[in-house]
Amino acid sequence: MDIDAAMVSILPVLEAVKNGNEETLQDFGLKFDGVKPASIRVPKEALQKALQELDPEVRAALDEAIIRIKKVHSDQARNENSTTVVDGGVVLQRWIPVDRVGLYVPGGKAVYPSSVMMNVIPAQIANVPSIAVASPPQKEFNGLPHPTILATCELLGIDEVYAVGGAQAVAMFAYGVKGVCEAADMVTGPGNIYVAAAKRALRGIIGIDSEAGPTEIAIIADSTARPQDVAADLISQAEHDTIAAAILITDSPVLIEKVSEELEIRIIKTKHAERIRTALSGIQSCLVLVENIEQAINVANAYGAEHLEIITAEPITAGKAIRNAGAVFLGAFSPVSLGDYSAGSNHVLPTGGCACHSSGLSVQSFLKGVNFINYDEKSFRDISPNVITLANCEDLPAHGEAITARFE
Repeated sequence: MDIDAAMVSILPVLEAVKNGNEETLQDFGLKFDGVKPASIRVPKEALQKALQELDPEVRAALDEAIIRIKKVHSDQARNENSTTVVDGGVVLQRWIPVDRVGLYVPGGKAVYPSSVMMNVIPAQIANVPSIAVASPPQKEFNGLPHPTILATCELLGIDEVYAVGGAQAVAMFAYGVKGVCEAADMVTGPGNIYVAAAKRALRGIIGIDSEAGPTEIAIIADSTARPQDVAADLISQAEHDTIAAAILITDSPVLIEKVSEELEIRIIKTKHAERIRTALSGIQSCLVLVENIEQAINVANAYGAEHLEIITAEPITAGKAIRNAGAVFLGAFSPVSLGDYSAGSNHVLPTGGCACHSSGLSVQSFLKGVNFINYDEKSFRDISPNVITLANCEDLPAHGEAITARFE
């Protein structure tokens, strides 16, 4: 994964979108997705039709997932904080949503209605006034994004949807395209390396959540873990991509042996066997033998996985020592797949070790903390000598003069 090389290749795309129009985006659809959308903006009728034709069982599953995701993310809402520093001196912190966000939902090897929910719901709870979604056009659906993506947008009340993918989608949100799409203040959502490169290149013009790379799963397990569960969970994330990372960290040589055997049995039975085998045999995936669970925790913290499972005799105790992970799944009945869809947590998470400094997508991602400072004359006069002293200390006398001017 050479993101620097990807950035070089996307620069002409970003420039073309910046100076282009709807036809520019349509041409990129033909070039990169094999289809030229009739319209970049998805018609409202297409959204309604997709929801009407959605499999009732899929809709029921989406409805339940939406309920759970809303429940978890509603508890992330922020309240105003007012601090009386001194009598007559108050600092109020308000949490203000960004004005407009562009949410990216990948296409490619799979369809991700779950990513629609994970992006849209926290933005809605944050009260973002303007929300738009972009997802790649699909050849088999006449240049529209996948119908399940469209149905989920309609289900959540999002009617500004664009049939555009890759770096060009990020550029469209960053710069805006006249007569097609207004510029956004922020872009979130996972994507391929070109999406990540575009987010890096345009950061500053737009805010971003993270440069989400290939998916990762690390599993801390001891001899109490069932090999079948561990193997199935490793396979579940390797299914995403040939460059997905799957890692087992254990103090049990017997478990390593049994998981290896179980992988061979299960891989040949899966739909995407070739993709999974490639991911599991790549340099990014491995089976790690450690001396004890304490050392396993150290390895996990050093790695900072996007998804970390702990399947040990005491997973909650082990979980308390985890500092670096996008999300932590405790016990045999909390697999990553649960978090991907219906646990209520968010699955847009930091990858590539970024969990050491970054968090997953949340309501907070769409909010700006703004301080409102209000001092009356007495509290201002009382603190003025202190401010003047510090201004002179930093050799910024005009700062002090902005204080003394009020006494003239």
